[in-house]
Amino acid sequence: MRLDKFLKISRIIKRRSVAKEVADKGRIQINGTLAKSSSSVKVGDTLKIQFGNRILEVKVNELHESTKKEDAAKMYEILSEKRVDNFE
Repeated sequence: MRLDKFLKISRIIKRRSVAKEVADKGRIQINGTLAKSSSSVKVGDTLKIQFGNRILEVKVNELHESTKKEDAAKMYEILSEKRVDNFE
């Protein structure tokens, strides 16, 4: 499944256009490798996403073409969530 589609369906990022923009700016890594919006996501992959001053690390548990709001959180597991100061 495409990275931007996974982020939208899992509701990590609300809109696919925003997911595409974040990925294409180099703020997402899949298993430690820089990813583009068209990168492929598989079950077991680890995603590291940078939102401004926050870094979210998640593990992909399931892939679905579409999902209900209640089931979206089952698609991934949060490994870590850190705040980063940009004053380093």
